[in-house]
Amino acid sequence: MTQQPIQVIGGGLAGTEAAWQIAQAGIPVILHEMRPKRFSPAHHTEHLAELVCSNSFGAMASDRATGLLHEELRQLNSIVITKADEHAVPAGGALAVDRGQFSQELTETLSSHPLVEFRRGEVPAIPEGIVVLATGPLTSPDLAEDIRRLTGMEYLSFFDAASPIVVGESINRDIAFMASRYDKGEAAYLNCPMNKEQYLHFWEELRKAEQTELKDFERETAKFFEACLPIEEQSLRGEDTMRYGPLKPVGLSDSRTGERPYAVVQLRQEDKAGQLWNMVGFQTNLRWGEQKRVFRLIPGLENAEFVRLGVMHRNTFINAPQLMHPTLQFKQRPNLLAAGQLIGTEGYTAAAAGGCLAGINAARIALGKETLTLPPTTMMGALFEFISSASPKHFQPMPPNFGIFPELGVKIKNKQERYGKYRDRSLADLAHWIRNS
Repeated sequence: MTQQPIQVIGGGLAGTEAAWQIAQAGIPVILHEMRPKRFSPAHHTEHLAELVCSNSFGAMASDRATGLLHEELRQLNSIVITKADEHAVPAGGALAVDRGQFSQELTETLSSHPLVEFRRGEVPAIPEGIVVLATGPLTSPDLAEDIRRLTGMEYLSFFDAASPIVVGESINRDIAFMASRYDKGEAAYLNCPMNKEQYLHFWEELRKAEQTELKDFERETAKFFEACLPIEEQSLRGEDTMRYGPLKPVGLSDSRTGERPYAVVQLRQEDKAGQLWNMVGFQTNLRWGEQKRVFRLIPGLENAEFVRLGVMHRNTFINAPQLMHPTLQFKQRPNLLAAGQLIGTEGYTAAAAGGCLAGINAARIALGKETLTLPPTTMMGALFEFISSASPKHFQPMPPNFGIFPELGVKIKNKQERYGKYRDRSLADLAHWIRNS
């Protein structure tokens, strides 16, 4: 009997990973991606797994939440993390990639797989059979309406925003200096220092800057996600809010002067050649002309050339605690799975992790095997347990973090030591799970 292909809808990080896991299990898969026939408000290319907000997958250290998630995905032979490792660019203690090369190679790898059929075009309704929904936070209106009909529930929503990218040659290196916070890893960030007078002038102008009107968004139902709070929103919360957030000077000093700035704007390398630099923490909804005017007040960026200015869009996600199992199957339709920001996980690595488990379980359904739940002592398992069991009334997107882990059973006051114990337990339990799955 010929195996019917599994259909994966969405070619982002989650969908790309899900399709790979299914194909690697020997099951044919159809990967649907609506670009380039239809673009979302945030995408610019037709490649799979386009990174629209930042080129960073978060901290690399395995005693950090995202770093542990990286390690778990490596154990599970994730194609996303494999390619991220191959196309990494210097970013201090973070795993950042050359986003163009990363997305292009993932597209080529999936397209050339003998069990993957790549279809371009919008899918307006959920197909029959085994399906993985990985349409992300910008699901097309028709498909979103079909999901709403299936679940009988409205979407929740929040606003997300992307940071500007600056041409490296336009940054004044007489002012900006290379360093990583606390000298961690290679000195891979460009730092634009501010004294108090410069900072207060920037703060005042940022507060007055004109924002883009969000004509297509439902303001009354949308909330900002704190991890991607626009820089202008931070400025409105008080004079020092940015100095305790993305502009904090702690752990940074200019080697030329030996002094710590009053505030500092960091730029992270965007490509391997170091030609492009991302303004860290500068997600914004300012009008483009205002972005140029205000951001050029930052010392070192007075002549900045922007290859991409900040944009803002609404993210949508389902109420996963009411709808989903930790296997990432829908309760009312077990052959329908979902992954990525659509289910309320936050961040690139979490999206890949969801695609990984959804792909594994979709393949197991096709093979007549029991679906799997990851150990809750792993970062992946804890995250999917959370999104399937949190309070539905107050459910909000959740990034990887150690706060959702089961307790160790012993009190460890030192945070780094405690996180190290979480890591050791997680990787040991995942290795055992893989051997026995």
